[in-house]
Amino acid sequence: MKQLILTIEVKCHDGIGVRGRRTEVVMVPFSGRAYGELFTGRVLTGGIDTQKTDLLTGECTLSARYMLEGTDCGGESCRIFIDNSIHDDEGWHPKLVTDSALLAEWEELPLTATVDGADGGVTVRIYR
Repeated sequence: MKQLILTIEVKCHDGIGVRGRRTEVVMVPFSGRAYGELFTGRVLTGGIDTQKTDLLTGECTLSARYMLEGTDCGGESCRIFIDNSIHDDEGWHPKLVTDSALLAEWEELPLTATVDGADGGVTVRIYR
């Protein structure tokens, strides 16, 4: 059974893009907040969602890379880097890196995520 470990409420900002002969790329910066039983914090400046589409095949690759800053369940300040990617229908499989000793096991866990639309952005839920 999946266990929810982190929820991130993302607010999207104006994106920028380029359309080439074969590929279109759109980059959307975002901000937000994160919370769960073991961590509470915010998305640091620089979070970016990249959407790359092959114009000939329609194949789409999505990825979001961002850093969270906050407090772990022991009350210690920490950061979490998240790389959350999907290629067509393979599903979301985030990779995390953290400097929190209490959350270090998250780096080794096989994680999954859901991404649901929300007003002005998305809600990301990460599960172990």
